[in-house]
Amino acid sequence: MGESSMSESLTKTAVVTGAGSGIGAACARRFIGGGWNVVLNYFGEGLRPAAEAIASEAEAGGVRTILVDGDVTIDADCRRIAAEAAEDLGRIDALINCAGNTRIVPHADLEALTAEDFHSLYAVNTIGPFQMIRACAPHLKATGDAAVVNIASIAGVNGSGSSIAYAASKGALNTLTLSLARVLGPAIRINSICPALVEQGFVHRLDPVRFEQHKAVQVERSPLKRVGQPAEVAETVFWVATGSPLMTGKIIELDCGLHLSTTI
Repeated sequence: MGESSMSESLTKTAVVTGAGSGIGAACARRFIGGGWNVVLNYFGEGLRPAAEAIASEAEAGGVRTILVDGDVTIDADCRRIAAEAAEDLGRIDALINCAGNTRIVPHADLEALTAEDFHSLYAVNTIGPFQMIRACAPHLKATGDAAVVNIASIAGVNGSGSSIAYAASKGALNTLTLSLARVLGPAIRINSICPALVEQGFVHRLDPVRFEQHKAVQVERSPLKRVGQPAEVAETVFWVATGSPLMTGKIIELDCGLHLSTTI
């Protein structure tokens, strides 16, 4: 192994799914800022320019990135993402599962949800993270001190969110976190982050009017009187992945204090 390859193999590597937008892009930038090499996973050519922009920032900062177009609902794509990360960057120290999807449906409108809605959201939000963890597990275990952070949602804790199907898929992701934390320790720590409403998130991108309505409610009800920013979520993700050696199997709520909003 040459001097350059040896240096690269000693630099820690994070795999970030859904790195082309929102929280995923913010997480990729945070790890790059921390001096990590980063695998930028995105799905579809429409998100490639955003991933390329992050890669350019990394190059300017002296760290390496690789771009991998892949669908986390397809196991072969997940295994390819993991294989390319290990082959090109030499190791995988952290996996950040940010890829996600939703469908906005009022919770009271039960007839508006179909079995296909549940299948499609579970495929991305629950099965996708499982397949990515399974694909990356051998490489994560090889470091002896690795971390997985699943981006879930406050919807998975309290049953709120853009639809019942979305909330159910994120609740299942939290349960997946608990199950895998038991069986993949001590070499791999696994935790979930559950943000409430975040700027540039699903709702903001898909339905700006609804976002503003939900934002007004969160600002009114939460003690912190605000919504989150992707970079703030990413900061917590980075700490959980790198600075919390005693934490695994935790469901961490980033809800601006909404859980305190019940009146006395």
